Amino acid sequence: MTVTTFSELELDESLLDALQDKGFTRPTAIQAAAIPPALDGRDVLGSAPTGTGKTAAYLLPALQHLLDFPRKKSGPPRILILTPTRELAMQVADHARELAKHTHLDIATITGGVAYMNHAEVFSENQDIVVATTGRLLQYIKEENFDCRAVETLILDEADRMLDMGFAQDIEHIAGETRWRKQTMLFSATLEGGAINDFAERLLEDPVEVSATPSTRERKKIHQWYYRADDIQHKTALLVHLLKQPEATRSIVFVRKRERVHELAGWLREAGINNCYLEGEMVQGKRNEAIKRLTDGRVNVLIATDVAARGIDIPDVSHVFNFDMPRSSDTYLHRIGRTGRAGRKGTAISLVEAHDHLLLGKVGRYIEETLKARVIDELRPTTRAPSEKLTGKPSKKVLAKRAEKKKQEKEKPRVKKRHRDTKNIGKRRKPAGTGTDAQEQSNEE
Repeated sequence: MTVTTFSELELDESLLDALQDKGFTRPTAIQAAAIPPALDGRDVLGSAPTGTGKTAAYLLPALQHLLDFPRKKSGPPRILILTPTRELAMQVADHARELAKHTHLDIATITGGVAYMNHAEVFSENQDIVVATTGRLLQYIKEENFDCRAVETLILDEADRMLDMGFAQDIEHIAGETRWRKQTMLFSATLEGGAINDFAERLLEDPVEVSATPSTRERKKIHQWYYRADDIQHKTALLVHLLKQPEATRSIVFVRKRERVHELAGWLREAGINNCYLEGEMVQGKRNEAIKRLTDGRVNVLIATDVAARGIDIPDVSHVFNFDMPRSSDTYLHRIGRTGRAGRKGTAISLVEAHDHLLLGKVGRYIEETLKARVIDELRPTTRAPSEKLTGKPSKKVLAKRAEKKKQEKEKPRVKKRHRDTKNIGKRRKPAGTGTDAQEQSNEE
């Protein structure tokens, strides 16, 4: 059955009212796929890029469970949500409070960068949901300050990033402490690669696997096009021109490398565009200040790498710029998902040099939509556009050649190469027991 409205999901009236307050009536693809099995108590393994509504996909069934089975007396948390960063933990908790505002449920956070005394109330008072980062939570578990025995549902958000950050062992330790739980949900940007699947296999029991890219209807809210650039200087001039347009009220500019973040920040400042930036290994205080400067309106441009921007939620982003094209189509979807949220329209613009056209074609095939080129009269490219073949699929001739080569390699007789035959045999021309050596040995006898 296709779910088209939240009311079809049999959610509590208090949750439906909260969704109505936020202007949400139709579930996104990941919500429609994940919420029904989660409400049935099944483990869920979900894959969805940023901006697809995955946070509500696990929060709504968790909140519904608490409302369906209210506790008789106060106690430790029943829902535990783990996130890779403090920012994401705060955002998830805020989202949970918005959805639970017509209920009596209590939501708290446990993260690094906060003094123990500020967490004391989490341990002493009734809590229904705790959103935490792994390091600080594990510290409290080892100190026996945090009681995991009442946890009924364990949720891992952005699990792929937690693995990248080296938290696998910590998470498994926490999962072991919550071994009495009835349900586990794991959400990741992608399920590609053996590491995330092996990890999920150890934690989840017979999970329902759901994945969702933004639907065509959702993607149509985001206008996408690209500009051709001759070189890095031309690309920078295009970006400066576009950022100075009045409709670019709050923009995120994505680059691939940390070094480019600083270069571009300097170039934009020289052009009179104030900006802030996020880069990997940035201290927490500076990250918070950069995000605050953007959300407060002191600057309207944020420059970031993909890794640095993971886990942050910036409202009202009007434009996303791909200064450097991403190497994967999944990453492209993550980037553009920063705009066009909450029913609003957004704009995603890519600045493309000649060597980027293969990536552009890959993105177009992935989203099943050809990106259109635009031109700014005073900044027209002087070089010719690459052949259309560069952005298309391999020709039939190329595919036939590949198939023939593969067939020939398959038919080629395999020569068994033994390890002993690869050893250093000194001055002997052949391994012992073969050819001349064997003949000389028989003559001596």
